[in-house]
Amino acid sequence: MPQGTHTIRATATTAEGGPNLDSLTVVNSINAPSPRDWSTAVVDSAIATRPATSLGLGYTDTLFLHSVYLVHQRTGRYLDYLKAWGDARVRADGSTGNPYNDLDSMLAGNIFLDLAQATGEQRYRLAAQRIRDRIATYPRTSDGGLIHNVALTGQLWADGVFMAQPFLARAGDVDTATHQLSLYYQHLKNPEGLLRHAYNERTGQSPEVWCRAVGWFGMATVDVLRLVPRDHPDRATLVEIVRHLADGYRRFQDASGLWFQLPLKPQVSGNWLETSCSSMYAYTISRAVKQHVLSPSYLPVARRGYRGVLGNVSIGSDGRTAITDISVGTSVGDEAYYLRRPRAVNDFHGLGAFLLMNEEMV
Repeated sequence: MPQGTHTIRATATTAEGGPNLDSLTVVNSINAPSPRDWSTAVVDSAIATRPATSLGLGYTDTLFLHSVYLVHQRTGRYLDYLKAWGDARVRADGSTGNPYNDLDSMLAGNIFLDLAQATGEQRYRLAAQRIRDRIATYPRTSDGGLIHNVALTGQLWADGVFMAQPFLARAGDVDTATHQLSLYYQHLKNPEGLLRHAYNERTGQSPEVWCRAVGWFGMATVDVLRLVPRDHPDRATLVEIVRHLADGYRRFQDASGLWFQLPLKPQVSGNWLETSCSSMYAYTISRAVKQHVLSPSYLPVARRGYRGVLGNVSIGSDGRTAITDISVGTSVGDEAYYLRRPRAVNDFHGLGAFLLMNEEMV
């Protein structure tokens, strides 16, 4: 490759679905070598500008931290970074100053369990137990669903299941995790495919199917299902959820391998292909096939998704990765609201989802 400025972008995958590092698109930026490991390339780029002590307890930060832990499990490289965050955020008694008044805040439970496993420190077990204790008293709908936020009486958002249910299952409460997934599915299932974003006890389902909400739900289901005994009474429902979602993923996948912000409306003007949900869908399908919940015939869907996401990953003139076309944080809204959401670069929604997918599929 001649000297100069280049961006290196993976544009093909191996038969196993990983990046084919011999198949690259080269455009303007620095002449940097292709990374041999996209996960470490993304993590190294992110932590170079985001010290651990700058991260808080919000769900995007803790999603990123949990995904970094998964990369650490494979590489042994990132425990110091994760411990620096824990030292800054978790006191000896497990307190964090967070009242856990919304499901988003409970995603921190995953990194607490990760650090408890990695360090053996009691404070992380205590921190995880505080979330379990809060869930026991947390507000619910009339039929027992954990509401998305204490200020949103009677509302269930598809996003929320990933924030709490995999943590609960990992912490030993499989029954609550499976019950919540089943209950949410009952209220959110969309007969035209996938799931509606939210449900309100007073007004029913919200009007739109939003891509990332569906992605959160799929990842939550396969993560919980991994821990559900085969004779558990809710197992069949979770398998049904995965198959319903996978059918929608296959039906609504774009030729690029990606999925639209509003996946059921690809022809609507202003709709756009979104990276974080595409990572989540590929992750969900790959994990479900490995669990023998889906037929291997679904693997091409995951691999096309993986290739599509890699098309939005590049290395710039500073030698750092950039992941593009990530929807910023999004509430429940109408069609116009979702289509107007800003597209970010290196937003933690996208970085975390990419790392989960990459560690799952490579």
